[in-house]
Amino acid sequence: MKKFVLSLLVAFGFSFGGLTGASANEGGYAWDKFPVEKMNDIAALQNGAKLFVNYCLNCHSATYMRYNRMKDIGLTDEQIKQNLLFANDKVGDTMKVALDPKQAKEWLAAAPPDLSVITRSRADIGKGSGADYLYTYLRTYYRDDTKATGWNNLAFPDVAMPNVLWELQGQRAPKFADEKDHHDPSKTVHVFQGFEQLTPGKLDEQAYNEAVGDLVAYLQWMGEPAQGQRIQIGVWVLIFLSVLTLCTWRLNAAYWKDVK
Repeated sequence: MKKFVLSLLVAFGFSFGGLTGASANEGGYAWDKFPVEKMNDIAALQNGAKLFVNYCLNCHSATYMRYNRMKDIGLTDEQIKQNLLFANDKVGDTMKVALDPKQAKEWLAAAPPDLSVITRSRADIGKGSGADYLYTYLRTYYRDDTKATGWNNLAFPDVAMPNVLWELQGQRAPKFADEKDHHDPSKTVHVFQGFEQLTPGKLDEQAYNEAVGDLVAYLQWMGEPAQGQRIQIGVWVLIFLSVLTLCTWRLNAAYWKDVK
């Protein structure tokens, strides 16, 4: 039995290591870590829901999510009606937008994607979770006059979407420096050095990071509202299986101990 378990662990290790190695070779801006503690913070999730409705739901839908599901994060039907619904929406409706996809493609060059499961679709084993990606993406916008929207992004170069949170963050410009390539000294690489604040936002940097964390926490929760319960059940199932395995192992030893 021990050999069987070890074989499974070794096989899993090789498989996981191969996937990690393949993804780690990909370049691009390194993702920051999303503050996962916000997933257990009801106030953060509620603030994230407010930010999502006010800044994201104008263009992006969440068709697999109903407004009344937000009761799971402590909101009442009345609070949802008063603070999170548009004029013609009802509490039981899904989170759709009035923007026509064809018109969106014509105006914005691409139809805004549905955000119901955006955090799950953006995960990368080599870089981090989908929440890590979104947390980085929403904090690395900068002004770029060469783009049609006037904006660019370090995590998503040449992004079509402008910075919808710029009033909160303010406007920034990146600072780059040319350095020698460590792999080939005859070449130079453009290295990001930081941001220069051009105009202030309504929030300072720390408060803005907190707000983005709240928004990403809500997006993570929206992708699987039952994930907290699923994790709790999963932990208890693993504990039960561990105890059952121990009892079965000892019972097997006791049964065969007198057999030669």
